[in-house]
Amino acid sequence: MTSFIPRFKTLLVASALALALNPVAHAAETAPTEVHLDYAYYSPVSLVLKNFGFLEKALPNTKVSWVLSQGSNRSLEYLNSGGVDFASSASLAAVLSRANGSPIKSVYVYSRAEWTALVVRKDSPYQSIADLKGKKIAATKGTDPYLFTLRSLQQAGLKKDDVELVHLQHPDGRTALEKGDVDAWAGLDPHMAASQVQAGSRLLYRNPAFNSYGVISVTEQYAKEHPQTIETVIKAYEQARDWALKNPDAFAALLAKESGLPLDVAKLQLSRTDLSSPQLTANDISASKAAAPILVSEELVRRGVNVDQVIDQLLDSGVQQAVARQ
Repeated sequence: MTSFIPRFKTLLVASALALALNPVAHAAETAPTEVHLDYAYYSPVSLVLKNFGFLEKALPNTKVSWVLSQGSNRSLEYLNSGGVDFASSASLAAVLSRANGSPIKSVYVYSRAEWTALVVRKDSPYQSIADLKGKKIAATKGTDPYLFTLRSLQQAGLKKDDVELVHLQHPDGRTALEKGDVDAWAGLDPHMAASQVQAGSRLLYRNPAFNSYGVISVTEQYAKEHPQTIETVIKAYEQARDWALKNPDAFAALLAKESGLPLDVAKLQLSRTDLSSPQLTANDISASKAAAPILVSEELVRRGVNVDQVIDQLLDSGVQQAVARQ
């Protein structure tokens, strides 16, 4: 499996250039004795990477350790506490983390998925977001579904205080919805797909433009100390992404096996997942900045923080400039 390497050479070179903004990055780095990554059911490519051992083969003298992340909030907590070196999260969750003081850098796009929507039970009387005024909505704070909910409410002319947000991890949110403990749930695949297939749950409100894309992030310190390791990890992710695109049926079967969910659930999730473009674009940055006002108005970031500047620092446009020069 080597055909993918030439196609993504510029991506890897650009990533290295974007990260290596100081002399430290140009020196031969001391390879880490261990690399810690997370894997997540909302990041199916990470399951491929873990299952086939592409990174272990690329780093034969380095121990590769894996941690399961149940949501962006957990992933970024692991990154900021040193539990992982590479974290899988929604891009807006990474923006929120950096805006609140975590010195992180996003180095790779692992997917662009419509992975969240507002979900209600199959027998729910609600037909619009406006119907949720005064109702309970389960959401995982600090994740893309949570931010999706806030933006959706705002678009419908509602404020956060117009509903009761119940802070639950994604699997617990699904359970609460199906038991009737909440009126709606800010779903996340594969749990959302599973609720649709297994419980007949209905997507009350969808908006692909309000879904942010998935990114792999590292700390700025790690970026300075281990640019070559980052390049190796990106290359391994590209190998996993290439396999996923070439083997869609096996990819769905792997997701079903790892998540413990039926194959039709995995296929529904993957039908909403775009793996075609791992590079950051100007549109990505613009889309992230479009969400900045909600972060400020809902006081999700520290007072006085320039969120647009945070996004520029997190999602370095120098990557794209470097690609264009290749």
